[in-house]
Amino acid sequence: MSKRDELYRWHYRALAEKCAKNLEKNRFSVKVVDTKEEARDYVLSLCREASSVGFGGSLTVAELGIFAALKESGKELLNHGLPDLSPEERNEIRRKQQSCDLFLTSTNALTLDGKLVNIDGTGNRVNAMAFGPGRTLVVAGGNKIVLDVERGIKRIKDYVAPMNAKRLGYDTPCAKTGICADCSSPQRICNVTTILEKCPPASRIEVLIVCEPLGL
Repeated sequence: MSKRDELYRWHYRALAEKCAKNLEKNRFSVKVVDTKEEARDYVLSLCREASSVGFGGSLTVAELGIFAALKESGKELLNHGLPDLSPEERNEIRRKQQSCDLFLTSTNALTLDGKLVNIDGTGNRVNAMAFGPGRTLVVAGGNKIVLDVERGIKRIKDYVAPMNAKRLGYDTPCAKTGICADCSSPQRICNVTTILEKCPPASRIEVLIVCEPLGL
């Protein structure tokens, strides 16, 4: 491990431990791991208990290679991000994700005081995070930890949303300039903002914090 990586892990571990304590106060289950490999092993261990697994369009989860690892598992894999799906097929998968056994996603920002901040284009991800699936696992790299909700929203608008719009090939101003224009584009990626301040009592939400950079 390089000195740079060592320092990042130290810093992310310090942030993660403080964040984890506050997430637990806010009724979320929390686990902190040091590496992507540990995160992958843990996610796959949870998948073994599920018959249906939903994928929330997360680059973080994609980087762990979970979908590929489960392809031959015989489980129902609900991934609306697969190529060659029609809009109708994508929406049908999104609806099924709301009642899957295990929903895998990430969060756009995780605050030190234990809140999850997200902005969605369609709303299926944040809906499934809050209520519906038997269990939701939110995987977040240490790069997503911010001081508070205000900085979380700023992080999303300034950094995450333009890069996601570019990644998904959307025709939005930010996908061209890299800068949020608070647009009214039909493909606007910032339509639904949610802040999970506490874990809803009817939901089983676990946050897995990885002390490495993951996703956007």
